Amino acid sequence: MCGRYALSLAGVELADFFEIDEVAGPLPPPSYNIAPTDPVLAVLERNREQGPQRLLAEVRWGLVPSWAKDPSGASRLINARIETAAEKPSFRKAYASRRCLLPATGYYEWQSEPGPDGKPIKQPYFIRPADGELLVMAGLYEFWKAPDASWLVTATVLTTSATDELGRLHDRMPMAVARENWTPWLDPAFDGEPRALLDVPVAAMRYYPVSRLVNQVANNGPELIEPQEAE
Repeated sequence: MCGRYALSLAGVELADFFEIDEVAGPLPPPSYNIAPTDPVLAVLERNREQGPQRLLAEVRWGLVPSWAKDPSGASRLINARIETAAEKPSFRKAYASRRCLLPATGYYEWQSEPGPDGKPIKQPYFIRPADGELLVMAGLYEFWKAPDASWLVTATVLTTSATDELGRLHDRMPMAVARENWTPWLDPAFDGEPRALLDVPVAAMRYYPVSRLVNQVANNGPELIEPQEAE
């Protein structure tokens, strides 16, 4: 599961990194404690008069299917299992033609560990690419039309079974999209099997304990992702 993550880069840096054609509206600032239903940055492809354009846009984390009566269930759909995304009613249309990239510096998982007094505590760990590069997570996005005719754009992170060392922290982890697969993954008309474009980035990841300040979603700042001894 990916239930909290961080993105330390600003929109300008991401636009350059992803070779963005269009920045769609104001973008949220960097955040070190992104939680379900927060605004997040997504890279997606949309058709324009001049042809397909790669967009950097703000979406909300937690997918709301187009057929949902209201958006209240979004916090339950922050992740989609790659094993079933092509068949699940909540995800299958997005999996077929509304795929996106969700950039992250890394993400958090928690372990129950003995505290100084012997009582169990929730110790957060930060998981990030070992080379310090961005983790480009595979995502799906969807449009939901509100009763006032406004549009809500939401997204979910595709996950797979965690293996090796990361499986000690949690049995699920985000899937990643390598740079050479960004274009077909974003292409709504891609006629191959989207799953074949994804990676399980286990060997390239490192994890370490971080401050329990991240346990409170109101806390935010670069200190949250700094390595430290388990508390």
